[in-house]
Amino acid sequence: MVTRLPTVDDVARAAGVSRQTVSNVLNTPAIVRDETRDRVRRAIDELGYRPHASARRLRTRASSTIGIRLDPITNGVSGSVLDRYLHSLTEQAAARGMRIMLFTATDHADEIAQFRELRDGADVDAFIVTATQFDDTRLRWLAAEKVPFVSFGRPWGDDTADTPWVDVDGRAGVAAATRHLIGRGLERIGFLGWPGDSGTGGDRRRGWAETMRERFGLDDVALDALAIEVDDAVPAARRAVERLVDEGLRLDGLVCVSDSLALGAMMAVREAGHPRFPIIGFDNTPVAQAVGLSSVDQQLAEVASATLELLMGPTGTRVIPPDSDGPRSRFVTPKLVVRRSSHLAPVDEAGEAAAPETGNHHRKEQQ
Repeated sequence: MVTRLPTVDDVARAAGVSRQTVSNVLNTPAIVRDETRDRVRRAIDELGYRPHASARRLRTRASSTIGIRLDPITNGVSGSVLDRYLHSLTEQAAARGMRIMLFTATDHADEIAQFRELRDGADVDAFIVTATQFDDTRLRWLAAEKVPFVSFGRPWGDDTADTPWVDVDGRAGVAAATRHLIGRGLERIGFLGWPGDSGTGGDRRRGWAETMRERFGLDDVALDALAIEVDDAVPAARRAVERLVDEGLRLDGLVCVSDSLALGAMMAVREAGHPRFPIIGFDNTPVAQAVGLSSVDQQLAEVASATLELLMGPTGTRVIPPDSDGPRSRFVTPKLVVRRSSHLAPVDEAGEAAAPETGNHHRKEQQ
């Protein structure tokens, strides 16, 4: 009696056939005689044998699975962005007959080690890489190994020809937010961003800077005077804006690189008695919706759809080879969501933002 999980060898002994014959019954039954095939199947049923999924994947080299690292949540506000992307990605992948496998890694080197293990075990057909950075070793490894993948986020740097990517046009989103405040008659619009040039942060800052330069003719010195850099955390933003308030708050409004920073800024100005000071965030998180914060929505369902199209084609059900012809990148245009409670624009009964007023009426309310 077999007390452990039965193997192919156990089935072969019970049926009185070779190991290869059992394999043929499992994979190409038409080439096996009816009597032998029936005998093997009876042995399989009696022993309760189940084919090993990993072994089957190794033979077919297809798992109908896409792997993606589950990034650690760095804060409780903007950390939900990846969750929403994963939810939409999983739904849309399932409609194509694909599964999403989540895995964790401590750093980029560990993530590459996970790539190798999952690739070698035929556990996934492709990978999705998130949180791209300058000189990203993960993208270089996947491209060099000819592993199918798409990055959610541009491959920041010069050598990007081998990297298929989908990204949200953060520059366009922040530019739209800045133009919205300008349309309300505001002029001294500050930017609350992250330290250094993180790629994503720098791209969003350029949307603000280019719009302010085009509208008001500001040079780099004047723009730097209107920009504040803090770590992506609510307390850091709150303290930074509290210092601005103590110095007289010589700004008409703020455009922020994330909802985390926007929430901290909102807390600071409201506690200082400026409840109508206009602030716009980025990511349109559930927190932004709850507190009435205007924000730039990344259109994550569209990002997920574009990701799968680059991996599988417009309607495909299998991952296409990495050297196939077709589009290699996709920009998704975000959408500015304006809310009544942030006092940035009136809202009609249908919930649409009304056309911005002209003149300096809103600005005078701040003085």
